[in-house]
Amino acid sequence: MKERASIWGWIGFTAVSVLGTLLHFLYDLWPNGFTAAISAVNESTFEHLKLAFFPMVLFAAVQYFLFGKNRQDFWCVKLYGIGLVILLIPTLFYTLSGVFGKLPAAVDVAIFYLSVGLAFFFETRRFSAPPRPCRSALALSILALMTFLFALFTFYPPQIGLFFDPVSGGFGR
Repeated sequence: MKERASIWGWIGFTAVSVLGTLLHFLYDLWPNGFTAAISAVNESTFEHLKLAFFPMVLFAAVQYFLFGKNRQDFWCVKLYGIGLVILLIPTLFYTLSGVFGKLPAAVDVAIFYLSVGLAFFFETRRFSAPPRPCRSALALSILALMTFLFALFTFYPPQIGLFFDPVSGGFGR
């Protein structure tokens, strides 16, 4: 089981990294309401969270149908992994920005990949261990709420720093 979990972790890291990178440019190439909801519409930290969130949810859905049905804590592990990446990206970005000032784009990209990698590392460790009790319906409900909020805040961003686009000097698209 440990080897299988490790393989899935590498596949997930690769798939989410590639898809997240592509989503960074999707809205510019094909601007519409759907692509706005799932991809970056500006350079705010919030919009960059979507680049990890939506690919991780998509990968989780595929993974569920391939092996997750046999794992009672599948959705709880995925929720923790997705939650971890959503916490790591702004934490690392704002910490490093606070220490070093404006970060080069390469560091922003590295933060994304490092956060996704750590999330899949966590998931791999959990999937290598025996299942724990889990309320799958609650985990799925939280993921559904997060999906709704990501879409909502794309079109109606709160006027706080997480949603500020340093390139345009504004909020939203």
